[in-house]
Amino acid sequence: MKNESYSLQESLIYAHKMAQLTKAIWKRVEKDWQEWIKPYNLNINEHHILLIAYHLDGVSISEVSKLGIMHVSTAFNFSKKLETRGLVRLSKKVNDKRSTYVELTDEGRELFIETMQEMDPEKNSIVSASLSLRSEGGNFPEFEELETIVEELYGADYIDILNRSLSRVKRKY
Repeated sequence: MKNESYSLQESLIYAHKMAQLTKAIWKRVEKDWQEWIKPYNLNINEHHILLIAYHLDGVSISEVSKLGIMHVSTAFNFSKKLETRGLVRLSKKVNDKRSTYVELTDEGRELFIETMQEMDPEKNSIVSASLSLRSEGGNFPEFEELETIVEELYGADYIDILNRSLSRVKRKY
């Protein structure tokens, strides 16, 4: 059903601006993330899988795929690489032979924690670029509107898990 409460021009401008801004931010996030994890011989997908497995014990490959915003085969293939390195264990549950589950090994947990402790905010361009907003308002941007959009796209579970992982970060660091 066509929505008459906005014009084609408004929707084109909004979609274009969202695409350009999020792509620009993602490119910097990606560059910062790659530089951050480079000393650990990890790529972004591998680090993201470690992050998800750290926050969700016994997570399935399909959940890694959903939360990591990656194809199921990508989640599985990178999890296999991490398993080869001894950082995760892939297994089937007795009552669920269809799904493969990812669990951090002790070595994987230690490596992930080390990466988190070694994150240098001074080398993070997104943090640096946001400091003026923080000094003006006292906080970094909150992203409520963006969260609403992401929730519409990926579901409330995605935001709930994000918030749970952020709570864990707040307790640990």
